[in-house]
Amino acid sequence: MTTPDSTPDHAPAAVTPGLDAAWIARTVETALDEDLGPAPGRDVTTQATVPPSATGTADLVAREEGTVAGLVTVTETLRQTARRLGLPEPEVTFHAQDGSAVVPGQVLATLTGSTQVLLVAERTLLNLASRASGVASAAAAFSRELAGTGAQVLDTRKTTPGLRALDKYAVRAGGGTNKRMGLYDVAMVKDNHVVAAGGVGAAIRAVRATFPDVLVQVEADTTAQAMEALDAGADFLLLDNMPTAVLAATVAAVRERQGRDGVAEHVELEATGNLTLDRAREVASTGVDYLSVGALTHSAPILDLALDLRA
Repeated sequence: MTTPDSTPDHAPAAVTPGLDAAWIARTVETALDEDLGPAPGRDVTTQATVPPSATGTADLVAREEGTVAGLVTVTETLRQTARRLGLPEPEVTFHAQDGSAVVPGQVLATLTGSTQVLLVAERTLLNLASRASGVASAAAAFSRELAGTGAQVLDTRKTTPGLRALDKYAVRAGGGTNKRMGLYDVAMVKDNHVVAAGGVGAAIRAVRATFPDVLVQVEADTTAQAMEALDAGADFLLLDNMPTAVLAATVAAVRERQGRDGVAEHVELEATGNLTLDRAREVASTGVDYLSVGALTHSAPILDLALDLRA
């Protein structure tokens, strides 16, 4: 079987940084348990109608236009399925790589081997790749819209529980950028934290005293709140649900303060809230560094992929 370390003609290139192999293995195991029951599990239809000795070839095909991702999970899905059934692992030849633009009818991979393994693995394989490809396609659409603006599209923590690594990998495959991976790597001071701590400055000081190694981002709904956060020492401002004119004025006010009075030379600015594709360039024109779009992961429809067994 080919692997992501094989030649580009036969294996999907890993998006850097790629998905952790141990994470893929755990996720595939859980997904197969859901579909087959506890290991080794069973597929009552396939195992009743297809003899273990049968072999065949199937094509993984795109049914619609988009950006593909999740191909890096295919080989592990087949490997674990074959192990559960006690059958040989199918061979895979990839014709596309994660991050590739695809069109309807395009064959992404050819799978050859045990027909039982191919059919039992089908739904798990498609669930992972279709989900990831849908997220990648959404990220790619924003990336194309923002091309030349200097702004990048960011994801959020609004991911499917248990699939965050896949969701964020897919965003990267589509040309987007990951924000924080969780609550542990970046401090995000929101309105409830300000209330709990007794003010923006108090909240920032508390984070810096407790976790001096993390960046501190502060959410602001108005220009005044943004300037207050800047004065309190925020590294990064999240400008939430601001009308375009207010957003532009806030960006200008922050940029005017940069490099003076202890403010960093460049404060990173992120626009968020009701950011649709048709507003993307308008929002980017205000001078923000990022647009964070929760819909990339919480609302992206899957990309329709299919596994077609050759007659």
